[in-house]
Amino acid sequence: MPGETLEDALRESATLAARGVPALVTMLGENVETDHETRAIVQAYADGVRLIQERELDVEISIKPTQLGLDLDAQLTYDNVSALATSIGDSGTLWIDMEGTDYTQRTLELFRALRRNHSNIGLCLQSYLRRTAEDLETLLPLDPRIRLVKGAYAEPQNLAFPDKREVDANYLSLARRLIAHMADGGGGFLGIGTHDRSMTTTLVDEAKRAGLTKRNFEVEMLYGIGLAEQERLVRESSPLRVLISYGSAWFPWYMRRLAERPANVWFVVRSIVR
Repeated sequence: MPGETLEDALRESATLAARGVPALVTMLGENVETDHETRAIVQAYADGVRLIQERELDVEISIKPTQLGLDLDAQLTYDNVSALATSIGDSGTLWIDMEGTDYTQRTLELFRALRRNHSNIGLCLQSYLRRTAEDLETLLPLDPRIRLVKGAYAEPQNLAFPDKREVDANYLSLARRLIAHMADGGGGFLGIGTHDRSMTTTLVDEAKRAGLTKRNFEVEMLYGIGLAEQERLVRESSPLRVLISYGSAWFPWYMRRLAERPANVWFVVRSIVR
């Protein structure tokens, strides 16, 4: 994180923009408990959208459904996300993060409902879930904008692949399915959300061979992690977007992620050593 405030995130977004790299910003925090909290978060994001547009930055926003009311009421969540999508308009994508499996079905339903009225909505899918291949097939008729990640929550083996090789194989299969859909004339978008160099290299090459451009796909990496790989992608003119997190809730969010899934600790350690 460059800092706790939106201004910190936008300052770094401007620095990235000078290198030709767009950004994606998200406010850390989840599982809010009152309607008032959700509306305060909507207002904070709306203020961010205004600043992004005023500064003419290529910056998109990613939200967590439980931060906007998914634990409280489905209609409240829809109204909150819809308001943000309206404020963004044609200036970018509003991304919906995927949280733990307790929320998977409700998040998919939220995305489908929003897509009826908003074409600028994107959805995160996780390759470590066994259900994701079927979920993607049901979404393809919508020509979806998908950010594909491996998944960072602790989940039981009946819901998630326990072996990294299975997660990786499913990731490649899902990404190739969406690439093929677009290559065959379908709409949509693929955000390749991984720091695995072999995977990004393979999928970027396949996307380019399929005739896709930055309008159809990009690699999405975390701020401050894998800098050498980010620089390589820029040198090779491969589309890259960097995710910048901010917010005062960073410490409890971060510690929960490490406690839930110890593999996250090794991901951070390896990134620091590299």
